[in-house]
Amino acid sequence: MPAMRRVRPASSHPIMKVRELLATAEVPGGDELRLFRRDRDYTIVLDRNELMNSRMSGSEEQLATLTCARVKNQTNPRLLIGGYGMGFTLRAALAVLPAGASVVVAELVPEIIAWARGPMADLTAGCLDDRRVTVVEGDVAAVIAAARGDYDAILLDVDNGPDGLTRAENDGIYSASGLAAAKAALVRGGILAVWSAGGDPTFTRRLNANGFAATPSRVRARSNGKGAQHTIWLAGSV
Repeated sequence: MPAMRRVRPASSHPIMKVRELLATAEVPGGDELRLFRRDRDYTIVLDRNELMNSRMSGSEEQLATLTCARVKNQTNPRLLIGGYGMGFTLRAALAVLPAGASVVVAELVPEIIAWARGPMADLTAGCLDDRRVTVVEGDVAAVIAAARGDYDAILLDVDNGPDGLTRAENDGIYSASGLAAAKAALVRGGILAVWSAGGDPTFTRRLNANGFAATPSRVRARSNGKGAQHTIWLAGSV
C-alpha cells in the first residue's frame, strides 16, 4: 500500500499585499512626497504623514457637492480648485456641474498631475480631459491674487488645512491678507470653501472678521459615512 502524503493545511491568514513605492516629488519650499500603491489603493505620503489615500474620498467629495449646491450661478458657474490631490473634489464637482461650467485646477507640484495621468490614470477617470477643466501648474495663491471677481466659488484643499503641514508658505492662503485676496477674486456673494483635517475656531473667527459668513461642518473621511471626521468651511462673501 503506497504511503499517504501529508498535505499541509492552507493558512487561514490573508496574504498581505506589499506596498510599492511608485514615485517621488519635491514640494517647492517643502519636503518630499512619495506615491505608494498597495494592490489597487494609492497613498501619498509626506515624511511619516499620510496626506491622501484613495480609499478615503468622502470629505473631499463633499467639499465639492456642498459648495456647488450653494453657488448662485447655476448656468455657467466658474470654480477654482486648489490643489488637485487625487482628484476627488474635481470629479465630484464635474458630476454635478452643468455643461456651461468652467473649472480651473491649480496644482503646485507638477508631478501630482503627471501621476494622475500616469500610474493613477484609472483613478483619474479622464477628469483632467473634461472640456470644462483647465489645469494650472502653479501656486493657487498666485491664481487667486491675479483674479478680480472671476470665480463663483474657490475650493481650497491645500496642505492640511489652515494648520499647514507641507510648506510654510501655505499659511498665507489662510491669513487675513490671503482671505482678502480670495474675497476680491470672488463674485459678490461667492463661496470660499476650505477643507481641513481638523477643526479650527480661530480660523472661523478670522473668516468672519474678513468679509465672510463662515459655517464649519464636520464630515466623514470615507464616502460610506465612516472614518475620521474632517472639517469644511462654507464661507459666503458678504
